[in-house]
Amino acid sequence: MSRNTNLSYFWKGCRNSVPFIFVAGPFGMLFGVLGSEGGLSLTQVMTFSFTVFAGAAQFTALQLMREEAPTVIVLASALAVNLRVAMYSASLTPYLGAAPLWQRALAAYFTVDQSYALSIVQFEQGPEMTLQERVAYFFGTSALIAPLWYGMTLTGALLGSTIPDSWALDFALPLAFLAMIGPMLRTPAHVIAALVSVITVLLAGGIPYNLGLLVAGVAGMMAGAWTERYLERRVAEA
Repeated sequence: MSRNTNLSYFWKGCRNSVPFIFVAGPFGMLFGVLGSEGGLSLTQVMTFSFTVFAGAAQFTALQLMREEAPTVIVLASALAVNLRVAMYSASLTPYLGAAPLWQRALAAYFTVDQSYALSIVQFEQGPEMTLQERVAYFFGTSALIAPLWYGMTLTGALLGSTIPDSWALDFALPLAFLAMIGPMLRTPAHVIAALVSVITVLLAGGIPYNLGLLVAGVAGMMAGAWTERYLERRVAEA
């Protein structure tokens, strides 16, 4: 019965991830196209996608590489963009932290915006789920998206500049983040963090190598943390 339940949650994760196919596909293809146009070989493009498996960090690093930014800036920027994944991991630890090491290692690799957003909502809404049911659901959220990402990256790298600009593949990135971030703004701290980061990135747009994104990320996290502590103190005083 437990095995059937685990399988049921795995397929539920797959079904819930279906809408993200329409984002991951164009997003992966765009990276393949830009990587190819940026001078990377097919092997380099695919190795990039397989080893990093983080779209926003890949695009950040690729853009800075094309601008011939210093290696330190490329690495620091890509890592900073992916700092959110560390917060995702901390948030998922109460639900997946007791899983075997090999499952946690795989989960760390597949922890991206889409898998986190779907999983954290499911786990919060289903406190009765067992550990293996949560693991099964989490991996289900990536079972369709990961192969699609690799396949479409390969397609984009092979097609290169033959893909017309009218397809507007780059529009997939903002759509993806808007779709994921919108439902997650559930507390005043979330809203303040988002607003501060947006305002900061606009004000810091002139900083070279897009380092304004790093400044905005830090400012947003600080504002969110301060807001949360302030509200908790008000509740305690009341």
